[in-house]
Amino acid sequence: MPVSTPVIGVFILIYLMIMFYLGWLGYKKTKLTEDYMIAGRNVHPYVLALSYGATFISTSAIIGFGGAAGALGMGLLWLAVMNIIVGIFIAFVFFGSRTRRMSLNLRAVTFPELLGRRFQSRFIQGFSGALIGVFMPLYAGIVLIGGARFIEATLNINYDIAVLILTVIVAAYVITGGLIAVMYTDALQGALMFIGMIFLLSFTYITLGGINAAHSALTAMNHLVPEGLAAGGHLGWTSMPAFGTPIWWTLVSTLVLGVGIGVLAQPQLAVRFMTVRNDAALNKAVFVGGPFILMMTGVAFTVGALSNVYFYQNTGMISLAAAGGNTDLIIPEYINSAMPDLFVVLFMLTLLAAAMSTLSSQYHTMGTAIGHDFYREYVKKGDLGKTISITRVAIAITILGSVILAYMLPISIIARATAIFFGLCAAAFLPMYTGALFWKRMTREGAIASLLVGTFSSLFWLTFVRSSEAVPLGISKALFGVETLITGTWTLVDPILIATPLAFIAGIVVSLMTKPIPDEHLDKCFTRKRK
Repeated sequence: MPVSTPVIGVFILIYLMIMFYLGWLGYKKTKLTEDYMIAGRNVHPYVLALSYGATFISTSAIIGFGGAAGALGMGLLWLAVMNIIVGIFIAFVFFGSRTRRMSLNLRAVTFPELLGRRFQSRFIQGFSGALIGVFMPLYAGIVLIGGARFIEATLNINYDIAVLILTVIVAAYVITGGLIAVMYTDALQGALMFIGMIFLLSFTYITLGGINAAHSALTAMNHLVPEGLAAGGHLGWTSMPAFGTPIWWTLVSTLVLGVGIGVLAQPQLAVRFMTVRNDAALNKAVFVGGPFILMMTGVAFTVGALSNVYFYQNTGMISLAAAGGNTDLIIPEYINSAMPDLFVVLFMLTLLAAAMSTLSSQYHTMGTAIGHDFYREYVKKGDLGKTISITRVAIAITILGSVILAYMLPISIIARATAIFFGLCAAAFLPMYTGALFWKRMTREGAIASLLVGTFSSLFWLTFVRSSEAVPLGISKALFGVETLITGTWTLVDPILIATPLAFIAGIVVSLMTKPIPDEHLDKCFTRKRK
């Protein structure tokens, strides 16, 4: 029996009332700039773990990458492995503890400010803030798309209206409550996401006759791979693509490595490490974050691939065909077709949680990057002014930008756009961030060289070499008469494999050629002390 519209409305109303209550609590606890920016450095480790995970795993992972798994297969599970090893263990144990201590020593409250103060450079802080403010709306836009597409399919409302509803809800508590409100709501949303994914995996296997039956049926569908995908190297949904083929390069270099490595340099995630009292809290968070990420990504990628079995058995089509060729619609179509009606409501709330938790963090990060890092510290040279007010205005501006992009971006864009942003962050920030935490010999000049080389080599590769972006953009064709400046396999390689090594090399070479940072400042950066 279908769930009635009033029942759906009651569920959503209760959910939103809880979200706004948590946002109000955050507002009441936000007294100082440090409260607004980094939640007062006193967040519980389990709240940190759920907030980090909920921020990391958005509708881009569930809808976008789940849909990509529906098209490309279970090879995407290697990304789940990378997310746990790199995104949780290495991030928390190695990067997290040093980030927390250094931010406390330098009184840094944002990711760009941490880098700027470590290298004594307003330029680094300002440029990093501007980079986040300009390019993160792309990531926010595709998260909006993921949430809005499911709301559209579930409630049968106009996509444009769904985008606006989702945006207004998130904006209401982010602008007022700061990071305290964001992390409180993230924690609840993360718990809801975990429950939703358990039900999704269970119902999928029950619907398909059990684990063995489901996977055997998917393996037996290899002959149904469309001719175009087979020509690109697709060998079936339970196999990796043929080595060196276009689909292999997309799966491995863009989706697995681009996101799996890029997570270490995500500003909205790195700032989470600054919110806890001590290293012990970070270590405790690993034991919550690891299982959370496994459940989120592992389930999304597995169900995405297995959706082919359901659609073929019930419609005679594979998932991509059932979704009209749009990978971003595979998971919404599967949920609405295969799952019990009551679960559809639960999963809609799960996706709302995934979208809202990530969007809230993105909007907070973009606002602080523009208002605090770029405007206050770089343009106004550290003038105190009304930091929180400026940041709130900046959040509103970036929200508008992400909404515009959500209306403009093409279909099947979620997974690819996520990988582009993660890869850009890896190239621009990861070498400098790594040097800041682990190599005292890295100089201000070396950090700047790394930042600029990573940023512009990544953008150059996207614009003039990698065919999946360069051809649609058309800039290379307009300027040089060719679609890409290089031909052959190079046009398939993701920028992260080119730009990130170049940035590391630039940072090391320039640092060794320039004067070291004074020992007094380094001692201040690396001294262990309690709050």
